Amino acid sequence: MNLNLTNKVAIVLAASKGLGKAIATSLSAEGAKVIIGSRDENELAKTAAEIHGITGNEVIAIPVDVSNGEAVKEFIEQAAAKFGRIDILLNNAGGPSFNKFENFDDDAWQKAFELNLLSFARTSRLVLPHMQKTGSGRIINIISGSVKAVLASSVLSTAMRMGVVGMAKLMADEFGPYNITVNNVAPGMILTDRLKHTIPQGIDPEQALAEKAKNIPLGRIGKPEELAALVTFLASEHAAYISGTTIQVDGGASRGIF
Repeated sequence: MNLNLTNKVAIVLAASKGLGKAIATSLSAEGAKVIIGSRDENELAKTAAEIHGITGNEVIAIPVDVSNGEAVKEFIEQAAAKFGRIDILLNNAGGPSFNKFENFDDDAWQKAFELNLLSFARTSRLVLPHMQKTGSGRIINIISGSVKAVLASSVLSTAMRMGVVGMAKLMADEFGPYNITVNNVAPGMILTDRLKHTIPQGIDPEQALAEKAKNIPLGRIGKPEELAALVTFLASEHAAYISGTTIQVDGGASRGIF
């Protein structure tokens, strides 16, 4: 299937590794002009070079801290100036700490809000005029499976991601007349560094991952490339009638009906 993404301009955030990197690679492979952002300038440059080596297409690296309002505004301005348009926005950010509710103070809540809710609202607001100008656009948010089924100790992540779900639903309603779709992708257990870091020291990693996969109907942990394939489809014209929804990528792990 030709996704017709050639020369579409895509911004992918938190893209130096993990899901962001896989998504940027997939979009670039489909011909999109990809601009990647993250805080680590060196890792970001290495990732851009690596993706270019895989796809043969230019990838622009612009460092940014998505929790810094002025930095994000400058980032979007630079990205828009590079190719004269913005067609796709992939909102992504590292998740907050896991712990019991009673162990989080106001500062922890504020940081989670700025990183995982406000940053998504800010980038979406800043790209909106560029998408309105071209008469189309795709905004895709990477959230968490915790919006469908509660995960232990995930109160910060769950609270902020649920906020993104509500915001995206309203954005889809308001942005629809401009032919801009807004969707959320909710990963379950995907093999990223974040997941690997949850394995306690002294435990065999393969055994630990096999144990984690026991409750997944497909019997395995997902690959970043599998989630990236869905995002790339949602970014295409073939997904033009999908908006305001949250799609899980979890191997069937969630038992929720809705």
